[in-house]
Amino acid sequence: MVGLTGGIGSGKSTVADLFVAHGASLVDTDAIAHQLTGPGGLAMPAIVGVFGGTVTDVNGALDRGAMRRLVFADVGARARLEAILHPMIRHISTERCALATTPYVILAVPLLVESGDYRQRCDRIAVVDCTESVQISRVMARNALSEKEVHAILAAQASRAQRLAAADDVIDNSGELTKLYPRVAELHAKYLAKSSEKAKANC
Repeated sequence: MVGLTGGIGSGKSTVADLFVAHGASLVDTDAIAHQLTGPGGLAMPAIVGVFGGTVTDVNGALDRGAMRRLVFADVGARARLEAILHPMIRHISTERCALATTPYVILAVPLLVESGDYRQRCDRIAVVDCTESVQISRVMARNALSEKEVHAILAAQASRAQRLAAADDVIDNSGELTKLYPRVAELHAKYLAKSSEKAKANC
């Protein structure tokens, strides 16, 4: 089990897709969260019960912009939202990891460093790393957010230093996409070897 993490705008999804291209299974907790909060999502009744209809869009999905503004305005709102989502995400991700048949699984968790539960489940922690300035420019371009909004998101996450301190493997994504290919291929080979070693030890 390889826990994959990184700050917002670091390129976690791109790296995860490269591992999948090599044949790894991917369990993405962010994707699970989107499913839970989409139209008809299993978490939506509880979210509406706690926050009201002002945090939903016309389709009944979570209005992420409205929720983001609420979370930044109300320090307790994040905890209430996480209390609804996190147990569901942990349950579903555990089920999906158990169903994987590949030698190793990439468990992509944006807030892995902040969560002791996920860290304990992983054999390796791989951190996608880039400078904060690169993160900010990417998120502003991708999400049409102001620099102030991006800084607020970064402030709510583990610092770059904290993520690097937790890393067994670091994937530098500060530059061109092509530079990721050899690094992911190298780590794929390492994880296959470690999976084989673990399988032999368990025999």
